[in-house]
Order: sequence, then structure tokens, then C-alpha cells
Amino acid sequence: MLDLASDIVARATRLLFPDGDEPALWTISVGGRVVGSLVCEAGNWRLSWFSGADARLSTYAGPVDGNVEALAAALGFRLGVPVRLESLPT
Repeated sequence: MLDLASDIVARATRLLFPDGDEPALWTISVGGRVVGSLVCEAGNWRLSWFSGADARLSTYAGPVDGNVEALAAALGFRLGVPVRLESLPT
């Protein structure tokens, strides 16, 4: 049980405070379909959209600064449906 708790804390820490030297990667999905990615490398945040992503998402020009929850909320507001960002191990 302690191993599970430690794993959850470690994942949450990586999600909230990615190491500036190590890349961090999130998928962006809508309705179970992955439509893009969010990458942080050396403190630089970058959104990338896959072919077929809704134009309301791919034209997003707001802040991308590490607040993943705020970004998901902003994208969801633009689209009118929930947008999910999921951290992937790097």
C-alpha cells in the first residue's frame, strides 16, 4: 500500500513540477480521442496539434505556462466540452 501511495505522490509531483532539465509530455484528448500534445523542454512549453484537431483548439493563443489544469479548463471552455490532459512518463 505504501508503494502505491509513493507512486501516486511521485507522479503528481512530476505532473505539477516538471524538472526543467528533463522533458515532460502530456496528451490532450477530447471524448477519448487524442488530438494533441503538450511538451515542456528546458522550461519551454509547446502545444502541438494532430491532424483533424478542432480549429477551436489548434488556434488557441492563450498562455501555456505550466498550469496544466488551467490550460485544460481554457481549452474545454473554447470547445464547449471537457478537455483532458494526461501526463506520460518520459
